[in-house]
Amino acid sequence: MGNCSSFIQTPRTTRQHEQLQMIKAFTLFLSLVKFEHTIFALPFAYLGGILAYRGIFLLHTFVFLTLAMIGARTAGMALNRLLDRKIDAKNPRTANRVLPKGLISIWQVWLLVFTSLTLFFFSAYKLNGLCLILSPIALILLVSYSYLKRLTCLTHFGIGLVLACAPIGGWIAIKGSVAILPIVLGVGVCFWVAGFDIIYATQDLEFDQKEGIHSIPVSFGIKNALVISRISHLIAIISFILTGILGKMGLFYWAGILGISILLIYEHSLISETDLSKANKAFSVNSLISIILFISVVADFGYSNT
Repeated sequence: MGNCSSFIQTPRTTRQHEQLQMIKAFTLFLSLVKFEHTIFALPFAYLGGILAYRGIFLLHTFVFLTLAMIGARTAGMALNRLLDRKIDAKNPRTANRVLPKGLISIWQVWLLVFTSLTLFFFSAYKLNGLCLILSPIALILLVSYSYLKRLTCLTHFGIGLVLACAPIGGWIAIKGSVAILPIVLGVGVCFWVAGFDIIYATQDLEFDQKEGIHSIPVSFGIKNALVISRISHLIAIISFILTGILGKMGLFYWAGILGISILLIYEHSLISETDLSKANKAFSVNSLISIILFISVVADFGYSNT
């Protein structure tokens, strides 16, 4: 009876084990690509679409724009992790990431890259012809920015340029054409991202100097890097203001810009040349900025359409 009971329970136990393994693998993949950081890019893609449509756009576009952004960002992050795996393994701050620790195999990450790119190209095809035509340019940017840290200290602006494509792509998804408004917003996104990435890079100054990795903190020192970060964020705010003027935005938008300005001032108040202990906290402040801008634009159009 004991053996029979064990035999009966084995299939259920096996299924539970398989489910747990699948959940664990899924969690590891999310950790690999920092899926939670999608919040930095996805709202800006929606913003581009909302500004083009002058309101909430159609469900079909929303679905494939979302899938395109998830596919592009996942492919870019996974590829970056592959190319940087040896560097990450040496850096104490990144040595515990899933790929350096061997928790995910290299072939699995390559499979994720190709699957994500397939999703991206298919979604671009489903949006419109111009999205599909321009999709290889997005792929080039995704691949090239992973190499920039080996070549130039402007790597932070390379990352910013990739994310600047989000509002431009959202606009094209609706209009099937390019205009000055999403480009101005894209400039703001580029300098906003570069500004906080410079702050993030200050944590790796000694390691980057040792390994010959290029960054603005390495090239100009911490003090000047923080100045460049502040200037970048000032340019971002100016670009967001110009976006509001060109888009004829209302009170909710300008309230959002005021809130973002206060957050950026607070972010820079947390760190100094002599005290970088709160660099991670300063970086995390940025997770609120894209959300605030998104909510302010949605509220603005929602109010104006009532």
